[in-house]
Amino acid sequence: MNNSTEDPDSATPAPTPGSRRPGGRTARTRAAVRDAVLTGLAEHGYPSLTVEYLAEHSGVHKTTLYRRWGSVEGMVADALDLAGEDEWTPPDTGSLAGDLRALAREVVEGFRDPADAAAPTAFVGAAFQSARAADALRSFYGERFSRCEAVVARAVDRGEAPLGTDAGAVARAVSAPLFLRLFVTREPVDERLADQAADATLAAVTAGVFTEPTGRSRTAGNLPAPTPREG
Repeated sequence: MNNSTEDPDSATPAPTPGSRRPGGRTARTRAAVRDAVLTGLAEHGYPSLTVEYLAEHSGVHKTTLYRRWGSVEGMVADALDLAGEDEWTPPDTGSLAGDLRALAREVVEGFRDPADAAAPTAFVGAAFQSARAADALRSFYGERFSRCEAVVARAVDRGEAPLGTDAGAVARAVSAPLFLRLFVTREPVDERLADQAADATLAAVTAGVFTEPTGRSRTAGNLPAPTPREG
């Protein structure tokens, strides 16, 4: 039975996820719902996640959940949006080779513990079943890739990468082989594979594979969405 009674925002219209960063009681409500979403995804997966479950585990009344987020889809999307508001920055090891290896190893480390990997894995699964979750996941990684522009900018300044290297393409290339194993073939990943992905990406960068023909680097945030033919 759901015994949650909190309704802190009875006069507050539902915000668009990511449109503002509320503080105080509203922020606590949002964080509680985010935690409930993460727990529910890890324990049951997206198809079995319900508003009743989220109300019970967040302590937030169903009325508030429906008014602020509209549906489970909205709560999952906002949980990803909230995750994207963290202060993560890409590594700065002093070399492009070191930065790429550190990025790849972060992916491996993030999925080493099955308990830690359960929620992000469920987010990926939700993206295949919900358009809103897919949009939120795309935005989350788009933000991550845009932060990696600093890695490429430093490499260009040091002469390790050609001018006009596409930072978003580099960030995608270093993580793609690991995500393929994690989410498609369901194979284990380790540091050796992380270093292999990083070294392959470094070789491609050095060869100019990711250099824009115009000599202008596109940012990760404004890359066009892929079409079926590009897949």
